Amino acid sequence: MASKVRLYVDHPLSKGQPVPLDRAQANYLFAVMRLEPGAVLSLINGRDGEWDAQVSQGNKRGGVLTCLEQTQAMRLPPDLWLVFAPIKKARTDFMVEKAVELGVARLVPVQTDFTNERMRADKLQSHAVEAAEQCGGLFVPPVDDQVKLDTLLGGWDDRQILFCDEELVGEALDLTSLTAGAWAIFIGPEGGFSARERDLLRAMSQAHAISLGPRILRADTAAVAALTLWQSTLGDWT
Repeated sequence: MASKVRLYVDHPLSKGQPVPLDRAQANYLFAVMRLEPGAVLSLINGRDGEWDAQVSQGNKRGGVLTCLEQTQAMRLPPDLWLVFAPIKKARTDFMVEKAVELGVARLVPVQTDFTNERMRADKLQSHAVEAAEQCGGLFVPPVDDQVKLDTLLGGWDDRQILFCDEELVGEALDLTSLTAGAWAIFIGPEGGFSARERDLLRAMSQAHAISLGPRILRADTAAVAALTLWQSTLGDWT
């Protein structure tokens, strides 16, 4: 029976392919999970789908796995970015985790007028990897370095923007007039976008301001709600 252990590796996956383990991966598999030679686990790399692999050799310092067979073909998410202002660590981690589960192609942390937190991209990237490993995902979205919102918008292309505007709370929601394609969902910090930033977004022809219902939502809840609405209307849930 295949092990429930699921591991992300930055290595090609194909039948018979040996996959070397670094020290951290080996310590996790052999010291923490107590796997032994002959054990079978699942591997993903964000490119080649999911593969069963067998432990050929290993100890707490290193090891080698051998790919056996593909168990899931690769599925890519829609061309959807989540552009978000980091909040407290636990809530930002939750937002990243749910974004990976719901399916995004890129995570873009931004510095806004009301942003009080700064996050390291490598830390968020590791959390995105863990989320994909744990939720059964095949794709790990890249996490950008945190960038100022004005800088991001100054170089914006024709990608459409779904702008979650807390000033529209209570207004009717209608996404039926929007078309599928390349999109980005913008989520502000606790306290929302500033008046200046809302004006900047509203002035962009690519931006579509929406309400997220009759209640004001926390930033992490708003991200989950917006991703769900977009996926069910314009994404790969339809």
